[in-house]
Amino acid sequence: MQKGLRGLIQLVEVWKAYPNEVIALREINLKIDRGDFVFVVGPSGAGKSTLIRLLYREDVATRGQVLVHGKNVARLRHSSIPLLRRTIGVIFQDFKLLPDRSAHDNVAFALEVTEAPRREIKRRVPAVLELVGLKDRARAFPHELSGGEQQRVAIARAIVNGPSILVADEPTGNLDPDTSWGIMNLLQTLNRNGATIIMATHAKTIVNAMKKRVVAMDHGRIIRDQAQGVYAHEVN
Repeated sequence: MQKGLRGLIQLVEVWKAYPNEVIALREINLKIDRGDFVFVVGPSGAGKSTLIRLLYREDVATRGQVLVHGKNVARLRHSSIPLLRRTIGVIFQDFKLLPDRSAHDNVAFALEVTEAPRREIKRRVPAVLELVGLKDRARAFPHELSGGEQQRVAIARAIVNGPSILVADEPTGNLDPDTSWGIMNLLQTLNRNGATIIMATHAKTIVNAMKKRVVAMDHGRIIRDQAQGVYAHEVN
């Protein structure tokens, strides 16, 4: 890592230990620039999800600095955390949709919690649903949608606030291969449109085909950081 250069995201000598004495991250140094598309790979328990949670202040480092937009997120006041999260869209493996709300209302909820004006919600929600290919499914409820459609709703919810960063934790983990590629094509489009994407994944075929930057982890450490990388033998 080039410590003298500050990226959009920078982790400096980051450690994370839990009360049960499990050390999830060790000596993490990582810089991610605006517009990067980064796959974080490694076996279960390698520290991928912990690293991602640090970025949007779902968790806090035990030691070291996690800088996002140049600010140490661990030092943010509690009242400032929602402002940070407006700049970071989060996509989960299990979608985390509200079951009693339509696709439209699930996406609108992300704007409602920021107290966006009603006219802004009315304008932005249909536009983002069209972007993810769900214009005609806006009134469907989660149980009426396929897994791929639910994940597209989750992506729409993550991007409706116009975040500069998207973090995704195994977003294709519950999807079949064809649906997974549809999701990846959508993420690639968002990246080309300017979003910085950090995705934790076990999807070897996707990683090998897309040839993006690969950060490989094992036992809480970064063991490889490769441009146009692959899902290599050390993370099998």
